[in-house]
Amino acid sequence: VEQNLISGQALQVILAASLLSMVIAPFLIQYNGRIARRMVSSYGRNSGQIVQDIEDVGKHLYNHVIICGYGRSGQYLGRFLKEEEIPFVALDIDPSRVLEASAAGENVMFGDAARRVVLEAAGSARAKALIISYADNRAAMKILHIVQENYPHLPVIVRTVDDSNMEALREAGAAEVVPEILEGSLMLASHALMLLGVPLHRVVKRIRLFREERYQLFKGYFHGVTDAEDEALEKQQVRLHSVIISPNSFAVGRRLAEMHLENFDVEIKSIRRPNANGKVPTEDSLLAEGDVIVLLGQPTGLADAQNALLTGRTTT
Repeated sequence: VEQNLISGQALQVILAASLLSMVIAPFLIQYNGRIARRMVSSYGRNSGQIVQDIEDVGKHLYNHVIICGYGRSGQYLGRFLKEEEIPFVALDIDPSRVLEASAAGENVMFGDAARRVVLEAAGSARAKALIISYADNRAAMKILHIVQENYPHLPVIVRTVDDSNMEALREAGAAEVVPEILEGSLMLASHALMLLGVPLHRVVKRIRLFREERYQLFKGYFHGVTDAEDEALEKQQVRLHSVIISPNSFAVGRRLAEMHLENFDVEIKSIRRPNANGKVPTEDSLLAEGDVIVLLGQPTGLADAQNALLTGRTTT
């Protein structure tokens, strides 16, 4: 304004537009599916025809896979299924993607998988598996609810970004939950082990054990300054945090059970002591100066647990 590059009136308009965008952004995210359907003019007028088109394809499928979402992950999955000659039908609400992919011969239909009539038309009653390929937990929960209510025999595999909602998705009925970040780390580790000379059969066995143990080894990680950008998106992501017991700490000379750390929804992963490896903690573990308590939990719980250990007080 001082340099006369923009007038005061124009600045007010820009500020108003910015404020409006911040106000409506949460609603756009929450109701993106509905908005997408409204913006596709043919959807509202021809919803019945859309379902019929899906049914015309689905009625010929048996023991097939239903892919919910045909973005990058969905398309890569479809290519694997093709290689194995496993029949599938994909559902997606992006009209441009559906148009291009179907024109190229892909078995993808326009439809919202979070609607019961769409899943019914896709042949869910006869399907062998349903895979949610987009990392949208809200939509995934809707689909899981429909499947559990109408097709409890149908196993559902859900893709998610991380492990923050794994348990909730499993409780909602998911047979398997695949967290991208953890699987990526698992593949990185497997390549490193093979490069270092670990036999392939041992690498495969270790990967299988990690998955059977629900990625327990990868639960949480120590955050640093460079993670600040990610924290805005992962404020409730569980993480590891080390608390060093100083000479004046409240916890010195007290048993672990006396600290009642379970009240803060944190898990004690280990206790490290000077000149000793990390030991598995027990309720009777006596805490001493120099102990390092490794905790797993969400930021607020970790802060309260640390204050309890050091001062005997919490922030809440």
